[in-house]
Amino acid sequence: MRIGELARRTGVSERSLRYYETQGLLRAERTPGGHRDYGEWAVDRVIRIQALYAAGLCSKKIAQLLPCMRDADGGPSAIATPRLIADLTAERDRIDRTIADLVRSRDVLDEVIDTARP
Repeated sequence: MRIGELARRTGVSERSLRYYETQGLLRAERTPGGHRDYGEWAVDRVIRIQALYAAGLCSKKIAQLLPCMRDADGGPSAIATPRLIADLTAERDRIDRTIADLVRSRDVLDEVIDTARP
């Protein structure tokens, strides 16, 4: 599929898809005319990349992690290194702390709202 179709199917801009390619997160074959041509697997890959970005991971960490994950096409999965597992655990812990901070903030807002109600 061409880049425009991949963008439509994933909700990710063409510009972001090109960026993913420059970061080594996504690859495309080229048509004889030089256009990018993605396999069906690319839809799941882009969705996974988006989820990892949303989790707060940077492109460098995502590039390390992606080979350890399987795409829908059953592509090869490398064994995660102990360092990568430690880094990902630290990222998960950071996310947990952020969630806890947000819950505390929500609780404070709830108290203020309850106090302000007549």
